[in-house]
Amino acid sequence: MPSPVGTGTLPGKVALVTGASNGIGAAVARRLADLGASLVLADVDDDRGKALADELGAAYVHCDVSDLAANKAAVSAAQTAHGRLDLVFLNAGIASGCGVGDDFDPERYRRAMGVNLDGVVYGTVAALPALKAAGGGTIVATASMAGIAGIPGDPIYAANKHAVVGFVRSLAQEVAPQGIKVQALCPSFTDTAILGEGKAVLERIGFPVLEVGQVVDTFTTLLDSEGTGECWFVIPGRESRPFTFRRAPGPRV
Repeated sequence: MPSPVGTGTLPGKVALVTGASNGIGAAVARRLADLGASLVLADVDDDRGKALADELGAAYVHCDVSDLAANKAAVSAAQTAHGRLDLVFLNAGIASGCGVGDDFDPERYRRAMGVNLDGVVYGTVAALPALKAAGGGTIVATASMAGIAGIPGDPIYAANKHAVVGFVRSLAQEVAPQGIKVQALCPSFTDTAILGEGKAVLERIGFPVLEVGQVVDTFTTLLDSEGTGECWFVIPGRESRPFTFRRAPGPRV
């Protein structure tokens, strides 16, 4: 069984947070600091990232998560600063910025896939040796409700978030024997910069938008879960819990 990092065990533990300069990443970093974790913050927004690191007494490293070497450098920074790594929150994410019709843009497509999917895969590849060296730990990836249900308005975003969900569910059993737990955080529309102009649209049609604090509360709850490979939904008006996937049909003999 995995040896997870729970909220009661965070003092003395070291956490790496990507996409840490604002939104969910910054809010989770503050919560982890309050719970006693030592932090390394990673982002491309250096001004905000360094300011938050100074506020929390954390280390900061510039990291484009779509680059494997940058992810390895962030993990190395955590080990150099604190001698170990116990928790990785792979949170960096962007909107796709394009559709699949006349508005399709190959560069925007590759950038969205690079940050939202490659950032999770590369972050995991970089972190696994350090987590194994620490005797186990936890990986949490930010997916989305768009990784569980289709969203016709942004199929590319849904594609990379579905991929993150599949990655987490598949990887969890593989690394459990090494004492590593893997979880996915799947919030609905949340009041962060990634919403952009979409926030006004949601407000106009009366669709409820999550406060960041609700997502952070679910993050801390999933840390204490005894499960692994879970996809925790965060939806306004509902108690967060792991989404229950139907079993896929198997072959008939």
